[in-house]
Amino acid sequence: QVQLQESGPGLVKPSQTLSLTCTVSGGSITTDVYYWSWIRQRPGKGLEWLGAIAYDGSTYYNPSLKTRTSTSRDTSKNQFTLQLSSVTPEDTAVYYCAAQGGATRDYWGQGTQVTISS
Repeated sequence: QVQLQESGPGLVKPSQTLSLTCTVSGGSITTDVYYWSWIRQRPGKGLEWLGAIAYDGSTYYNPSLKTRTSTSRDTSKNQFTLQLSSVTPEDTAVYYCAAQGGATRDYWGQGTQVTISS
């Protein structure tokens, strides 16, 4: 089955760019028909979908964050990435990567805590 693992810094300074990588195993980001997604949960808030890159390379973003969000992929490593620019303490959250929209079920990573602080 598909397994996902997030990686990246746990602490980012305000105004910098948050960069996270999701490594996928047990599946292919180019042939398995999923939306390879990024989701976060801020303290005391619900899940917030940030964006996704599809198996064909198409990208999709949450309109409220579109100007700050970018997702890309490294097919040689079977990884996809998130970049969130101009971060503020409001971007402190647990960030998840996920494989969504497949024919059977979704798969999620375990999540990684990112704190925005100077």
